[in-house]
Amino acid sequence: MSDGEGTREDPWRLRTAPGTSEYTMYRDGDELVCQVGSTTLKYQARAIDDLAAWLRDQGDWVPLGAADEQKPAADDTVEAFGRAEDNPVGGWYGLRKGYRGRFGMYLPPLLEQLGLVELEHNARNNRVRAI
Repeated sequence: MSDGEGTREDPWRLRTAPGTSEYTMYRDGDELVCQVGSTTLKYQARAIDDLAAWLRDQGDWVPLGAADEQKPAADDTVEAFGRAEDNPVGGWYGLRKGYRGRFGMYLPPLLEQLGLVELEHNARNNRVRAI
């Protein structure tokens, strides 16, 4: 399912780690635009390289920990990294207020598509690690 060139005209077609939801993502300048049904989320495009580097530094499996912006992220998860004050951008990678969360849901499948990580595809509690 995960094909496409990552452009507005030919976005990456992805599935969440459990395989239950389809979405598209493409790069638009310095932004990643994630379309989930009628909802649009935006993340800083540098999140691809920053998350891949962070996962390499972790050296092992990391839980995804996906959570909405309004909910706290579990410690030591991809979601926590995506909003941590000590990450490379000093906070949220998400750009659209109210929709800045779900970093742990939508970024790892993209990194898998790009060949940067190995991602589990269980019904729940999935993890990711750098290749």
